[in-house]
Amino acid sequence: MSGIRHLVSIKDLTDKEFSILVDRAEYFKSIFKSNETNEFQKNHLKLLGRTIALIFSKRSTRTRISTEGAATFFGAQPMFLGKDDIQLGVNESFYDTTKVVSSMVSCIFARVNHHDEILQLCEHSSVPIINSLCDMFHPLQAICDMLTIKEHLDYSKNKLKVAWIGDANNVINDMAIACLKLGMDVAVATPPGIELDQGIVNAGKEISERNNTKLTTTHNSVEAAKGAHILVTDTFISMGEEYAKVAKLKQFKGFQIDAELAKHADPNYKFMHCLPRHNEEVSDEIFYSKHSIVFEEAENRLYAAMAAIDVFVNNHGNFDDLK
Repeated sequence: MSGIRHLVSIKDLTDKEFSILVDRAEYFKSIFKSNETNEFQKNHLKLLGRTIALIFSKRSTRTRISTEGAATFFGAQPMFLGKDDIQLGVNESFYDTTKVVSSMVSCIFARVNHHDEILQLCEHSSVPIINSLCDMFHPLQAICDMLTIKEHLDYSKNKLKVAWIGDANNVINDMAIACLKLGMDVAVATPPGIELDQGIVNAGKEISERNNTKLTTTHNSVEAAKGAHILVTDTFISMGEEYAKVAKLKQFKGFQIDAELAKHADPNYKFMHCLPRHNEEVSDEIFYSKHSIVFEEAENRLYAAMAAIDVFVNNHGNFDDLK
């Protein structure tokens, strides 16, 4: 439907719009942490009596908790609709399900398998769709990651380098664009045979030219880690790829973030991971070290979801009033 703004990926937003989303997440975190009764009541009235649907084709921990918590903060009732709860794609078309669900709710958070499913939801929904993960993008994770970096290293005052060591997946697709939009350099190291999506590379180059940032891709993890202020990785084996575990682990040999690799980063580097984490991706020595900010990062998913609801639902996708 025309006129409705959805959150599909970070590259769909202007640099300023994305910056505002991160700032809104920071703002709601300050309110949430303050326990200020008047602010809680004011925000709780914004969606009181409304419903927010969570259509999840994939299991989740952080996404479900943060989304339900954010909906409740604004007074809405979250309604979880797992793959075994509704007819989506089984006995009913995407079109029919989307028309029905969107007619009864204020917003749909969708955690699905394929990017095309998000696009179908957006095409037929009468309310905002918030992409809560598909195989191409994960914008809520990018918002929370940028808030976490801002809190610990303040990208607005420091020139930072983010090094991604691992797979070319939905998380880095949005994270790379997010970093470049906010003035950070990005180095992406993937194993030979795995390349960052060309559409992301092209968009990254365009953003870099206007923001004086740099996106580099390599198959050398040490090269990517050199001087990095943030080391970040994700699972090597995505949901649905468990059958390929043995081959994947062989392919990713040498890409674990461990103490040896971390020696090449800035001495005060931070380590990030969107979780759940496995040992082949990062050693315990790094994951549980003073450099690790993974649990603060996980908590910030709540405030990212709040920001998304506030901008796309409460404010109808209008960023002008929030500058």
